[in-house]
Amino acid sequence: MDIAQHQKEVVKFRDLINKIKLAALVTHSADGLKGRPMQTVDVDLQGNLWFFTNDFTEKVEEIAQESEVFLSYTNLADNAYVMVNGTGRLVHDKAKIESLWNPALKAWFPDGLDDPRIMLLEVIPDEVEYWNGSSNKLVVAFKMLRAIIKGEQYEDGDHKKIALH
Repeated sequence: MDIAQHQKEVVKFRDLINKIKLAALVTHSADGLKGRPMQTVDVDLQGNLWFFTNDFTEKVEEIAQESEVFLSYTNLADNAYVMVNGTGRLVHDKAKIESLWNPALKAWFPDGLDDPRIMLLEVIPDEVEYWNGSSNKLVVAFKMLRAIIKGEQYEDGDHKKIALH
């Protein structure tokens, strides 16, 4: 894939994530796979995803042991779904934390930027797969009915796999 096409794919990916924001983060634990909700605070120009987290959580321990992670984003209203396989990286960079800080984060970090537990999780996507269908429920129903009548498989919107890194 050429550089221009790759950049278009990153822009499409960023647009999808910026509309959804909330992901299920899945890590490897001693007991198997473990998931929890995470709020995406940024998708940078390379397509890396950034999250705030507490330095003293199970997910931090799990990522320190096994950096492979999985993210699942769902936006039912827009009929959009994004799956991300990637590498989790724990980041204690104060400048990066300050650049991504939002006052609403005080709900989780009452001491703000001075909270000693605050850190970032960066997820570097290896592979992204997305489905971006019609958000109009009437259009979806019509296309499904047409596929049934014609004996064809229902298809709607974009479905693509992309390698970001």
